[in-house]
Amino acid sequence: MDTERTWDDGSVPYLVAAIVAAVAAVVGWLARPLVPDAEERRELTDAVSAVDRELAANLELTTMFDQTKQAVTLENGEFARYIATLARHAAPAAAAVAKLYDRMALAESAMERRGPANSLRPEDRSLIEGWEGDAREAQRSLRESLEARPSAGWSALSARLHGRFARR
Repeated sequence: MDTERTWDDGSVPYLVAAIVAAVAAVVGWLARPLVPDAEERRELTDAVSAVDRELAANLELTTMFDQTKQAVTLENGEFARYIATLARHAAPAAAAVAKLYDRMALAESAMERRGPANSLRPEDRSLIEGWEGDAREAQRSLRESLEARPSAGWSALSARLHGRFARR
């Protein structure tokens, strides 16, 4: 007797397995490591290098202040020039550096305040030393942002999907 095929004749599990395999293959392909664009990498390297040099110069200036007790003006031009690039490609490091640069005026003011015999108040000294320590930490976080591994897995998947829908 010739009967019509039904859903429970054994072919449906193969169809479901094929659909699951196809979905897994698409997700696996989208979740592969997301390598940054060479132009973006160059922009980030230029920005990190410039701000790192500026922070090194500022640390050198604070060292000179420690030795001479003469107030110095700290540099901030490269940070202003590259803040957008850093925020786009290295957001956590950019946030730390932005907080540091926001406190720069406080450190400069502390260097200018004097007590008797050209001495510094303890709170001014701790503010300056705290700024120096935070500047060194910001340098480390900037340098580590260059060593970041390509994102993979769910982060790469969401970045690819977000980039795909953002372009529309």
